[in-house]
Amino acid sequence: MRTLIKICGLSTARTIAAAADAGASHVGLVHFEPSPRHVSLADAKRLRAGAPGTVKTVLLLVDPSADLLARAAAEIRPDIIQFHGKESPDMLANMRAKLGVEVWKAMAVRDAETLGSAANYAGAADRILFDAPPPSAGSTLPGGNGARFDWNLLKGHSAVASLGKDWGLAGGLDPANVAEAIRATGAPLVDASSGLESAAGVKDMDRIAAFCKAALNA
Repeated sequence: MRTLIKICGLSTARTIAAAADAGASHVGLVHFEPSPRHVSLADAKRLRAGAPGTVKTVLLLVDPSADLLARAAAEIRPDIIQFHGKESPDMLANMRAKLGVEVWKAMAVRDAETLGSAANYAGAADRILFDAPPPSAGSTLPGGNGARFDWNLLKGHSAVASLGKDWGLAGGLDPANVAEAIRATGAPLVDASSGLESAAGVKDMDRIAAFCKAALNA
């Protein structure tokens, strides 16, 4: 099966087109003001409308209010909403039913024990993204920090096995290590952001192309 590829934190039509041309299956738009990859709802709507039909658009939100979530879903109409905060399974299940949209949940993997909590989101999230935790307790960004976790934690873990193909790997991925990551974990989807940048929030199209090529050839 082909590895799915999400390029996250895109903010221009040019880089979205580059991701699609390189073979990405998903493009991610971040609406979270502390992030250097933040885009306004208006810009996200424009970028979503112009995205090629070959990719699915993922809108990333962090602990959104009910009002923001409703507005974002109605205005942007993303294919998928990715939650990257402390959202509960009940909250995700309710929003998934109410909005009728695919829901992903990112989870920080600190140790084998934290992986077990993925089971709590069964039926509430359509896909779990295993990500690295913030590098410091005071970090304002739950993801996109360029950090990775120990991929060996995923091997043979019952929580991962129970998800089948409904999970993905994020955290510190770049063109140089993504093939190794896929071979080590069997990840059905890989998600990269900061590892494809020339500066914080500035995507490099050559790195996007190299990442997709390495992932597809892994």
